[in-house]
Amino acid sequence: MPALNSYKTIYCAYNAEGIINSVIEKAKPVIEGVLEELGYELVDIEYKTLYGDKHLIVYIANETGVSLDDCEKVSNALDAPLDALDPTGNAPYCLDISSPGLDRPFKTQRDFERNYGTKVEVKLFAPLPGTKDKLIVGELIARTETHTQVSCGDEPIDIDNKLIALVRPHVEF
Repeated sequence: MPALNSYKTIYCAYNAEGIINSVIEKAKPVIEGVLEELGYELVDIEYKTLYGDKHLIVYIANETGVSLDDCEKVSNALDAPLDALDPTGNAPYCLDISSPGLDRPFKTQRDFERNYGTKVEVKLFAPLPGTKDKLIVGELIARTETHTQVSCGDEPIDIDNKLIALVRPHVEF
């Protein structure tokens, strides 16, 4: 009987992932179109349960930063097109519009490009050879498909992307 329970757990996890991806895939083209018309960049979309309710969270950016008024403007513009599309198949959800946040990890190449020249934290799975730390703080210089380059002083450090757990802005308080 334990094998059956394991199967159900795996099936449910797979099914939930498929539903999440399906909702995002359906909604993404509509969201991108509306944001492009309004002059915003789509940073990310999440569909998840928060406080017992389903939420479709749209993260936006623009050159001047994202204000509460920007979030309201985008929310109002997305309401009708998303209602017409019905990406959740009549399941209720809350539409949340947000800025990416100060310490949100970079997910796309555009995230990296937007932050060239700024101070970042690079968290590694394991320390680089000859070092003890799994955290590097420095200026983001470049990112390719295979490597990320960070300046921590006189010489830049070239890090294989396979060694990186996450990169995010460095926030000093």
